[in-house]
Amino acid sequence: MDTVIEAVGLAKKFGRVHALDGLDLSIDEGEVHGFLGPNGAGKSTTLRVLLGLTKRSGGSVSVLGLDPWRDAVAIHRRLAYVPGDVSLWPNLSGGETIDLLAGMRGGADQVRRKQLVDDFELDVKKHARSYSKGNRQKVALIAAFARRADLYLLDEPTSGLDPVMEAVFREQVRRVRAEGATVLLSSHILSEVEELCDRVTIIRAGVAVERGTLSEMRHLTSTAFTVVTDAPLDTIASLPGVLHASTGDQAASGLQTLHFDVSTDAVGAVTAVLAGHRIEAMTATPPSLEELFLRHYGDRVEAAS
Repeated sequence: MDTVIEAVGLAKKFGRVHALDGLDLSIDEGEVHGFLGPNGAGKSTTLRVLLGLTKRSGGSVSVLGLDPWRDAVAIHRRLAYVPGDVSLWPNLSGGETIDLLAGMRGGADQVRRKQLVDDFELDVKKHARSYSKGNRQKVALIAAFARRADLYLLDEPTSGLDPVMEAVFREQVRRVRAEGATVLLSSHILSEVEELCDRVTIIRAGVAVERGTLSEMRHLTSTAFTVVTDAPLDTIASLPGVLHASTGDQAASGLQTLHFDVSTDAVGAVTAVLAGHRIEAMTATPPSLEELFLRHYGDRVEAAS
């Protein structure tokens, strides 16, 4: 299998700021690769280097076997890019903008274009100045998917979309993958990455802190519980799969509030134990991506810096 994107020790400095500090990234042909990290992690800087918009300060990088800084024009003929904050020409209609953007890569497949416009429910006759953020995002997505590309670079592509349109986006990613394209998906949405991606690279403070398949990274997916119960903290904390157990305020009923995380494969066993105790209230929510990074990687990155 060919490597479509290869970065080794990639560095980018902006003055004294190290936006990228020795990033390693490898993406194989035909895979959907998740690129995760909190704000300021270096994801967008990485994409700008891959697009040839920013020159690296150190390390090596290749895209489709070419140098993105030196061979940007040749690379851009073979890729489609969707940013997370799309700016459009205000006096052009959505349809005109789609045709202009797709024309830079040889023109849209008109059958595919029409289907995408219908699926994304975009009024292509309106001028871009009247579009909401979500509609501007739809224009960029339609332009990207309306012509086949070897590589799709997607930076927070569902920003501003509602859940129905997110589902349309996911279907398009599955389609282009089935056609043999490679996708680099940068996202804050862990569930989106879990559903679409074959492998994941997690970046924080400009370095990759974890990489692998989703099955190898199941330790990241945990559920945060808050339970008002008479169950002792030690009992819950000792259960397999329970992490970060602590107590909160005591309830008026005399019960105590427990806070803890449970790995995905242990939720059933933990809730079975809780069922044997008095429970006054319980909430279970997946932690935010930011919380996952702070819990799993904060100390590691600070120690390495």
